[in-house]
Amino acid sequence: MSPGSVGLKLYPKLLSLQQQHPKLIIDYRFAPNLDIERALVNHEIDIGFMTTISASETISCQAIATEALMLVTPASIETPSWDTLIQLGFIDHPDGAHHASMLLSANYPKFQHSNDFEQKGFSNQIALILEPVGRGLGFTVLPAHAVAAYEKPQLIKSHYLPTPVSETLYLVTNHDHVLPNRMQTVISEIKRWL
Repeated sequence: MSPGSVGLKLYPKLLSLQQQHPKLIIDYRFAPNLDIERALVNHEIDIGFMTTISASETISCQAIATEALMLVTPASIETPSWDTLIQLGFIDHPDGAHHASMLLSANYPKFQHSNDFEQKGFSNQIALILEPVGRGLGFTVLPAHAVAAYEKPQLIKSHYLPTPVSETLYLVTNHDHVLPNRMQTVISEIKRWL
């Protein structure tokens, strides 16, 4: 289990690994951090990836990668000034306020909250969050893997802001659960990919 952005990067690669090892069965789920933590505590999954450190004493967290947060606008926007963002409006998603707060507060002194912007849409499907942005309906803030996976990159523009901001990605396991050897191969490959 992982948040959607990193899942967009990992899932196709894990399927390729499964093709190389047909007895390996990949069961991959996209989920928010709290659901991943709960699934590990309940022994429903072998490993997970979270963007926060778990509060549970049974969960081991190992930082394995960082992922940049990107400001994404319609392709026509060359320079995303504060006024431009206000005019565009915000395309929200489940982590939208969190991602916007992290990136925009570091780069726009006027930023206080994602509520500063008129909400112009919402999607909880990671692969669809950029669709309204590509149609010129607003801007959003997403992790880089989600932006890279968008199938119509000519419709959007990713902006590298003066103060870069990244999320840390943690490999999480239940330290009461001994991982099968095959999981060590999976973990090794995932670390290499990330």
